[in-house]
Formats: sequence, structure tokens, C-alpha cells
Amino acid sequence: MDQRGEQFVPRVLAVTVGTKVDFPNTDTTFHNVFSLARIKTFDLGRYAPHRTGSVKFDRPGIVPVFCDIHSNMSAYILVFNHPFFTVTEPDGRYSIPGVPPGAYTLRVWSELGTVEPRKIVVGDGEIVEMNFLVGRGQ
Repeated sequence: MDQRGEQFVPRVLAVTVGTKVDFPNTDTTFHNVFSLARIKTFDLGRYAPHRTGSVKFDRPGIVPVFCDIHSNMSAYILVFNHPFFTVTEPDGRYSIPGVPPGAYTLRVWSELGTVEPRKIVVGDGEIVEMNFLVGRGQ
């Protein structure tokens, strides 16, 4: 999760439990990366451009990430205990390949709001289409 132009890039990152995330500073100013999340509290301290800090995420959940130098910088790391997740494209499209046949609950997370989880059944070799409208007050 890069620090560039006083922003975290990408703003939303999805990983599996056990993943080590690097936080390179490719900006021209100092940054500090931290989170006070219950599932993963960390503080990498202030570090200069062209330096990198890293954090291993060992529990599933949502980890908001901030910079204590630049209050406008925020991002989210979503940590999953399974491999069936994705982050949407800029236009909202998504695909979760390789889901084995079975019954599932499809959940959506957005900083704009939430929607009710939906039950889906995936057949052998089947493509299931599911659309969501996500926004404040939805």
C-alpha cells in the first residue's frame, strides 16, 4: 500500500490472513502509517521518502489505516480467512473466480454504507451474477 501524493494507493486493499503488507513511501515528504483497529493495532512511526514499513495481518477483519502527519490520508485493509473476495473495479464491476460449487452468503463492504448479505448457490461451472446498490442510506 503505497504512500503517494499524500494518499494511500490503493485506498482499499484486500488480503488473506497471514499476509505481510508493505507500506513504501514513494512520496516527497515524511509519513506515518498507523491503525488503532482491535484486530491489528500498529504504528510504523515517521519515515522518510523511499523508506518502507511492513505489517503482517494475522486476524480477519477491517483495518482502517491513517497517517498521523496528514489527516486527509486514510485507507482500509480488509483481511479475509478465505480466498474468495475481490475489490471492485472503478466502475463497480467485480468478479470472484474459482468459487467451488456450493451455497454461500455474499457480503459487500463499502465505506459508503452497507447492504444486506445475499444467499447464492454456485453450480458446477456456473457463473452467478449478483448486483448491489451501495451508498449512504441504502
